[in-house]
Amino acid sequence: MRADGILFDKDGTLFDFGATWNVWAADAIRGFAKGDEALARRIAQELVFDLEAGAFLPESFVIAGTNREAAEAVARALPGADVGEIEIKLMEDAAEAPLVPAVDLAPYLEGLAASGLRLGVMTNDTEFAARAQLRTVGVEGHFDFIAGFDSGFGAKPDPRPLLAFADALQLDPGRVVMVGDSTHDLIAGRRAGMQTVAVLTGMAGTEELYPHADVVLDDIGHLPEWLRA
Repeated sequence: MRADGILFDKDGTLFDFGATWNVWAADAIRGFAKGDEALARRIAQELVFDLEAGAFLPESFVIAGTNREAAEAVARALPGADVGEIEIKLMEDAAEAPLVPAVDLAPYLEGLAASGLRLGVMTNDTEFAARAQLRTVGVEGHFDFIAGFDSGFGAKPDPRPLLAFADALQLDPGRVVMVGDSTHDLIAGRRAGMQTVAVLTGMAGTEELYPHADVVLDDIGHLPEWLRA
């Protein structure tokens, strides 16, 4: 086994990004617009979201960004809006998003833990939303560490939240694998001195991810085989 711990990103890694967040975002945009189609288009433009296709564009900052950054973008389209109130609204709504796991998570995580691996989640979403979503699919208790951008360690691509996982569980960073679907995840992993695994269940493709990854996998289901290789 080439590692002692695995730190997962959440959206696009544990959960398929498009299947989970495109539908949610389209509904959220129209909710903020309250029936005003022109306003919905302005909000979508700020979020780099294609309303006609019902999908984030690959270059959207939202894919790897923080909840605060998304709230600020929505506020730019709503003159006089309170960013803090929008941030709370996004956090609460995200906790109830229609989740689509990349694999059947409970048995998958049980298998990793049974092999002696310590498991964590570090997301640029809020810790509140992360815990709520993991609880919804019945796997919050499978993780030894869960952090969001607001947990006090910073946000990716800063390596500090990744190193917080290693410190909390007394792991050598070189024996930790950072698994993610964006360059933010992988750059943070490299900066932390960790092994990096990219997955294709997010919005980025192999060409974008490969320069920053030790390996690119279709999804996290292929990770155990790579760990044993």
